[in-house]
Amino acid sequence: MIDSHTGGEPTRVILDGGPDLGTGPMAERARRLADEHPDFCRAVLGEPRGQVAMVGALLQPAEREGTVTGVIFFDVDAVLGMCGHGSIGLGVTLAHMGRIGLGEHQIDTPAGAVRLALKDAQTVTVTNIESRRVHAAREIDVPDFGALRGDVAYGGNWFFLVDPSPLPVEAGNIPALTDFSIRVREAANAQGAVGEKGELIDHVVLLGGGDAPGVHGRNFVLTPDNTYDRSPCGTGCSARLACLAADQRLAPGDEIVQESVIGSRYRLSYQPGTSGGVIPRITGQAHVMAESRLIFTDADPFRAGIAPSSPGTSPQAPHG
Repeated sequence: MIDSHTGGEPTRVILDGGPDLGTGPMAERARRLADEHPDFCRAVLGEPRGQVAMVGALLQPAEREGTVTGVIFFDVDAVLGMCGHGSIGLGVTLAHMGRIGLGEHQIDTPAGAVRLALKDAQTVTVTNIESRRVHAAREIDVPDFGALRGDVAYGGNWFFLVDPSPLPVEAGNIPALTDFSIRVREAANAQGAVGEKGELIDHVVLLGGGDAPGVHGRNFVLTPDNTYDRSPCGTGCSARLACLAADQRLAPGDEIVQESVIGSRYRLSYQPGTSGGVIPRITGQAHVMAESRLIFTDADPFRAGIAPSSPGTSPQAPHG
């Protein structure tokens, strides 16, 4: 396996040793990973082998012609439709392995085909799947806070976006932002502020103004495992672009800089999509951190990772 980070957000690319997910569309393989192999996800990303906020990228044989690889992104608690920071990390990792060179390449994700343009050894532009806003200014009631309005949008995952955040989007405020975002997500899902077909919100974005010259804004992004995205979140930025376009606050092709709560940055732009949404472009940098092999032994009581309910449960023994 190879570890990288994108703007501080870690990605672990699993090269081999993962569960056999069969063939067919990547979305169907992702469903099998979620339904049949949750222990695998916890074992390779959770403590003691993984770290907080780490996302896995399980490589799969490609089904689409002209595609470099298939990939399924996941965190400790959820299998993801897409992952922007993970795609940037994957592009840099594939270059590190010698599998791709400078230029444009295609990967196959559960959300659809995604293009990666490798600019240099650390810089990748991701052209994401078409993203869209499905509800504008949807009101929910958040316990211990009250009424709150936000947009529901899809960028490869489902987001509830609050602009402006009622709490300052600052690194020193991360615990309060996390607690508040968890309540927002629970309220949105309980009160039907979800996707067109009832798809549940898995991420929350709280937006604040940018302090540095040229920075459009700063965000805090809650992820499915109740931690925060150290990067500005590629799929969250895609959802954000869909909202900006719908409100006519950003023209096609115009570029903005989005900053994360810890100060890492993406460059963002979009073009109109074919179904009324937008085609986002996200440019960021990733850095390879480690090459290693995970070892799982029967004698290890935490071979499945540290889970409060069942710390000694044994997963399949992967060899990533």
